[in-house]
Amino acid sequence: MKKSFLTLLGIFFFAVNLSAQDNFIKWMSFEEAETQMHQEPKKIFIDVFTNWCGWCKKMDATTFKDPAIVAFINKNYYAVKFNAETRDTIVLNNTSYIFKPENRANELAVALLNGKLSYPTTVYLDENFNMLSPVPGYLTADVMLKILKYFGENHHKTTSWEDYQKM
Repeated sequence: MKKSFLTLLGIFFFAVNLSAQDNFIKWMSFEEAETQMHQEPKKIFIDVFTNWCGWCKKMDATTFKDPAIVAFINKNYYAVKFNAETRDTIVLNNTSYIFKPENRANELAVALLNGKLSYPTTVYLDENFNMLSPVPGYLTADVMLKILKYFGENHHKTTSWEDYQKM
């Protein structure tokens, strides 16, 4: 009796833990995304932020908690949360990126944002780490979901963003 109760309790907590994981974006490092990409190609979604950015914190508290955003990103993208001011060396696609004091940012942030350091910015890369687009600014869940679908469902290959917004 005691053993079966403990087994049921264990199954319950395992199920609750799995369910709770589905409520959060599965953030990973660039290195983890690159490793996963070799196993199962997906697009890359990058949240470029800084620790001092108020709009970044607001997006974390709202947009990135929205169930539709979480589900779509987890299914269709490898999600990377990237502090633009990290002093860590980042290796992506066999290239090393370091912090540059003159920019007060990591070289990778400068490259991803095309030199326009604005936070938050979400960046979309294809399955080969090619730039699809940086999208600067705070985004509500409904606006972000439309952008996520535009790139995630490959509408960008056949339809302009202007035409897609009218759909």
